[in-house]
Amino acid sequence: MLEERAYWLAWSQIDRIGPTLMKRMYQHFGSLAEAWRASETALRAVEGLGSKSVGSIPALRSQIDPEALLSAHLRQNPQFWTPSDRDYPRLLWEIPSPPPLLYYKGTVNALENEGKIFAIAIVGTRYPTEHGQRWTKRLAQVLSQRGFTIVSGMAAGIDGIAHQSALQAGGRTLAVLGTGIDQIYPPNHRTLYDNIQQQGLILSEYPAGTLPNRVNFPARNRIIAGLTRATLVLEAPEKSGSLITARYANEFGRDVYTLPNSPDVSQAKGCLRLLTQGATIILDGDELLEQLGAIPQLDPAKSDYSQQLSLLDAISPSITPSLAPLPPDLSPEWTAILQVISFDPTPFDTIVQATGLSTGEISSILLQLELQGLVAQLPGMRYQRTHAH
Repeated sequence: MLEERAYWLAWSQIDRIGPTLMKRMYQHFGSLAEAWRASETALRAVEGLGSKSVGSIPALRSQIDPEALLSAHLRQNPQFWTPSDRDYPRLLWEIPSPPPLLYYKGTVNALENEGKIFAIAIVGTRYPTEHGQRWTKRLAQVLSQRGFTIVSGMAAGIDGIAHQSALQAGGRTLAVLGTGIDQIYPPNHRTLYDNIQQQGLILSEYPAGTLPNRVNFPARNRIIAGLTRATLVLEAPEKSGSLITARYANEFGRDVYTLPNSPDVSQAKGCLRLLTQGATIILDGDELLEQLGAIPQLDPAKSDYSQQLSLLDAISPSITPSLAPLPPDLSPEWTAILQVISFDPTPFDTIVQATGLSTGEISSILLQLELQGLVAQLPGMRYQRTHAH
């Protein structure tokens, strides 16, 4: 894994190679180390890699020593994940453009990263009305008390209120920054920044020392949407960055909820626009909880299946557990995926390569297989078949 981390970092230094292309290369070659060693001809087979980009790669690669680059990078950025790391957030890997490097500071919760603890985004304007402030505080506290993790961008206004309300309720909250994780922006959020580290995480795709830059914040919003099962837009004018977060959530197949207000209130016009685009209206905290409860959950116990097998082996080493029986009339796609997965942890990319199905279709089928108890998802986007009871 150390070698693979070095190549995620190395590829991130190559011009014209962004998060989307890096994910495609990883899925095409099975590792970014292999992609680094690939010929120009092999690289041309990656969707989206144009001739101009491919032609410049050999010269750029020759100037980078991935292992030395990683060693130097760790001195200034000791804590970060790449998609090859076990703790990389599962839901974030499912989006088309997962950040190749995700820097973090604070307290890590493994079940949260595995997607077994629901995370909900709460975003909105920097200049909320009293109505927006009151509802943000109420919903953040209610969700936190029910065990949801609150995710926002630590901006002034709705973001800051959401973080602070989650903390006051004793819950966890994640702040996704558009700066390096060592930068506090806005500066008057220093106390909030310190408190979030104690009860959650500070996250960013930008290395230490990256100062505020307006071009970074829209990209940051895709991470907020990608980390969460649903996005709540509580107040947003028509040109609000929160609407970018909602758009990403829609693109990623995540739910969007929004708070109504009068059309005469400028901070509400973006929310009203979202309602015309299919967002779910927020009318009551209890009703919202019921709606969020309808989102399919992954069973945390199934993610510990490797531990169950280890315990079984220790008690009865001579017994080989049998695979769980398959239900009748499985579709060819489900059958193809199950034929690839065994008791040994099977990487997601192996399933893609073996079946030829799209990543989106595979992700959807794997979720259904987990819910039926036929497959267990392990950290690092790996999967195992379950055993017969």
